[in-house]
This record gives sequence, structure tokens and C-alpha cells, in this order.
Amino acid sequence: MKPPYQITPEILKLITSISEKIGQINAKFLDKPSPKLRKENRIKTIHSSLSIEGNTLTEEQITALLEDKRVIGPAKDVSEVLNAIQVYDQIQSLKPSSKQSFLKAHKLLMQGLESDAGKYRTRGVGIVAGDKITHMAPPAENVSHLMVDLFKYLKSTDEIALIKSCVFHYEMEFIHPFIDGNGRMGRLWQTLILMEEYPVFEFIPFENMIHKTQADYYHALSNSDKVGNSTPFITYMLGVIDQSLYETLDFKSRTMTSEDRLTYFSEMISDSFNRKDYMKVFKDISTATASRDLKLGVELGIFEKEGDKTKTIYKLRG
Repeated sequence: MKPPYQITPEILKLITSISEKIGQINAKFLDKPSPKLRKENRIKTIHSSLSIEGNTLTEEQITALLEDKRVIGPAKDVSEVLNAIQVYDQIQSLKPSSKQSFLKAHKLLMQGLESDAGKYRTRGVGIVAGDKITHMAPPAENVSHLMVDLFKYLKSTDEIALIKSCVFHYEMEFIHPFIDGNGRMGRLWQTLILMEEYPVFEFIPFENMIHKTQADYYHALSNSDKVGNSTPFITYMLGVIDQSLYETLDFKSRTMTSEDRLTYFSEMISDSFNRKDYMKVFKDISTATASRDLKLGVELGIFEKEGDKTKTIYKLRG
């Protein structure tokens, strides 16, 4: 059965805005960020998603763990980060519509933290805020078939990925299929669903925006519970995605560097080329900038150079 929600004028407006920004990102080659930016975004994603769950490690400590350095901090927090690093290292192998991938990801995320990691819960759970139960999840005996229905929705519906990803995120949180780790799984799986349609979302740390608006995140979940559909949550999440894409396109803080251009170009060529070929790809740079880029590419060992002046030819190093 299709989960209940309505497509409102506000949702349509957000979808249009997001689609335009994705087009701009692709046109500006920001869909293939430099290795340095990929690493920075991965750190932001892990830090933000785990901070929402109470993890105390800083971005600097997470960077150190990524670099296999020792970190002093609560053992549970360190384990959470190491588990998340492992999951995000394998993100390309996970299939968003696969129950097996879903359970595998939970097992990796929660290994050493939850005795039933990788398994649906077998007892009732509720979410408590203060002295009040804010959400009572469906009975444990219903979890398996509710998740089957949710995966069927992902596979069979012709709804766009932007909507499906939000619906899955909300419905999964409502079902609460695990004893622990539901929040981080919901955010991870929304990323996966979006990546299948828009690969750029591997590098868009929208969890960072959720972390900044954490009260609104829980408010949107609660509102959807109250009205009995995911419309409020879809509206909130699309706003988060739109803002995250806007920040990616903010060229005051994100202008393509020579290394960004070289990384992008080296991933799309397989044959020899000259400076003119390079400038056909990057139409807004000067001849002098192109020459400096290519000189740097040779110095970094990305290209090898043959000939001189106007007859210079470059080849990708094997």
C-alpha cells in the first residue's frame, strides 16, 4: 500500500528549486569534487549524523580516525565513528531497494554497540522525550511486513526520487525497525535513494543542515505523526536538501581550484589532448590559467608532456 502524503504547492516549488540547483552543480563540474572536498564532506556527514544521536567527537577527531590515528574520547563514540566510516566506505555497494543491503548497513553501523545489529527488533519500543512518550512504534510482529511494503513502494512506485527518499525516511522512522540506530539509518538510506538518481548526493552533506535545524527535524517527524502522513516531513526535508545544494553552489566559499579542474578532467579523458581541448571543457578560464593548470598537472604526475609550445601534447599517466 502506498504510504499517505500530498504533493503541495510548496513541495512542487522546492522540487523545482532543487532540480535547478542539481543542473547548476552538474554544469559547474561540482558533481565531481576534488578528493579533498569529498573527504571534507564525508567528515561533515558522519559528524552531523552522529551528533544528532549524541556523539561527542569533533570533526577534527573524526578526521584523525579517518587517517588511522588514535583519538581520546568515549569508547562508544569512537566505535560509532569507526562503524560509520566503514559503512560510507562501502556505500557504492549498497542497494537502496534491497532488504539485505539495509540489514547489512545496520549491522555495520551498530556492530559492537547493539546485540541485535543487523536484525529487526523483536520487542516493542517507544520514543521518550522527558517524561512523555512521543511515539509508540508499531508492534514488533508487524515490523517485517511493514518493511516489506516499504521496500515494495521503493521498487514499484513511479514517484520521483526526491519524494520517495523523504517518504522512506519518515516511514522507516515511524516503523522504527531496530532497537537502536534508526535515525542514522533513515538519513543514510535517504542518501542512498537520492544517489541512485543523482550521484552528486554522495557528496552533499545534507545531514549537516539537519544537525543545524535539529529541533525542526524532530518537529517535522512529530507533525507527520499527528496528521497521519509524511507531508510535513517531506516539506522539511526538501527544504534541507535545497539549502544544502545552495551552500554547495555558494561560490564565495566554493570556487573550483586548479586541482578540482585537473581531477575532473583526468576522470573524463582516455586519450592525448592539448591545451585547446582542456579549454573546451573549462570555457570560463583564460589561456594563462589553462597553461598553469596543465603545468601543475605535470608536476603532480597526473599528466606527462610531449613537445613544446603550440605543439605540446599531454597524456594521462598510466
